[in-house]
Amino acid sequence: MPIKQKSKEALRKSKRHLARNTKIKGDLKTLLKKIRKDIDSKKADKEIETLIKQAQKAIDKAAQKGIIKKNSASRKLSRLVKYYKKGGKIIEKKVK
Repeated sequence: MPIKQKSKEALRKSKRHLARNTKIKGDLKTLLKKIRKDIDSKKADKEIETLIKQAQKAIDKAAQKGIIKKNSASRKLSRLVKYYKKGGKIIEKKVK
């Protein structure tokens, strides 16, 4: 346990940030899973497109706040759009 006052404050701040970051990451994962599920179940394109726009906004916000890295954000969005355009087919990794 911290002894100094500033250390105690830093610990409280760290716990708040951890809680916020964990919630945002969890919400983001849930949203991406929901979109993939909707793509696989062949829902209406309009609904999926609005969800993708919502996901893009959430991913960009998370990257802006530093919760996920910029390259990770762009990779997640790119893979999501690619998945949507392929019609929900499983994307296999290329092994060299």
